[in-house]
Amino acid sequence: MGVLEILFYILFAALVFPGLVFISALALFTEWFIRKIEARMQNRMGPSYVGPFGLLQPLADMLKLFSVKEEIRQRYSVPGIAVGFAVLGIGAAVAALFLLPLSPIRIAANYDFLIYLYLCSLWIPVAIIFMSLSMPNPFTGVGISRLLTMIIVYEPAYFISIFIPVVLVSHFYGGDAFYSILFTSMNSGRLWLNPLAAIAMVFGLVAILVSTQTKTMLQPFNIPEAEQEIIAGFATEFSGPILALYNFLHDVEITVTILAITYLYLGGPYPYPHLSIPGILLLIVKFLAVLFIVCLVKAVFGRLRIDQAVKTMFKYSFIPAFIGIVITSVLVFAMPP
Repeated sequence: MGVLEILFYILFAALVFPGLVFISALALFTEWFIRKIEARMQNRMGPSYVGPFGLLQPLADMLKLFSVKEEIRQRYSVPGIAVGFAVLGIGAAVAALFLLPLSPIRIAANYDFLIYLYLCSLWIPVAIIFMSLSMPNPFTGVGISRLLTMIIVYEPAYFISIFIPVVLVSHFYGGDAFYSILFTSMNSGRLWLNPLAAIAMVFGLVAILVSTQTKTMLQPFNIPEAEQEIIAGFATEFSGPILALYNFLHDVEITVTILAITYLYLGGPYPYPHLSIPGILLLIVKFLAVLFIVCLVKAVFGRLRIDQAVKTMFKYSFIPAFIGIVITSVLVFAMPP
């Protein structure tokens, strides 16, 4: 394959599939699915007017914010910084897709799971924080402080949850790339056939689902946004295009995180080949199943206070992740590859 062909595939992967175009469509579908399912669970209609079944409502809402709604500025705001960090956050999420089997151009190297965590667990929160700081307000400071408090708890749990399948796959199945997101994604389904490894995977799955709910600031962990309060936390000053970019970044983060769970814990299309029709259909079913769990938790629970949220995260995310990594460590040292 020549240099031009490689560049073409890289541009195609970054801009079309599974890059910006694909992940934008999937993120908007994810928002529609969450809004629609949550509304049905609460005996409401949900998106219904734009497009069949309201499928185009999230796109219409985003276009309305870009084209119609005014961008409110105050004396100390720097909207350009907010836009720049929103684009960086979206770019980091898109770049993380190169580590998954979904991409035609795949990055695989020893310990590349650290690259995924760097992109999704560092840049996206940093983007949100600096977007808020670029539009200063006493209330945004309260929202940022709440977000930082939550990050201290959920990021270690999320890290450990990612680490569990990565270690188990590297130990039991080896491969050309150890501690690799790509290699783990292609082999994690086999871990469920090992009873001892499956126990660790169960604890890790519980931990990563709870930490995902926290990471994406969905109920009951939407404390930084404080949507039920008069002032909406770190997003107080967001309006117009900046609010549209933040909403889009949030949707992309949810989508990429659920895709990672689908591959790292549920094996993606396993036991079918990745490019087969049954494999694609099974991948879609698994993605929707994880997304449905996110919707169910969001619809059932109300917003917690920050102290309640920290206790809940520690109990249902950090402790299961810790138990899972202990079991994983025992398996690694007690059982030969």
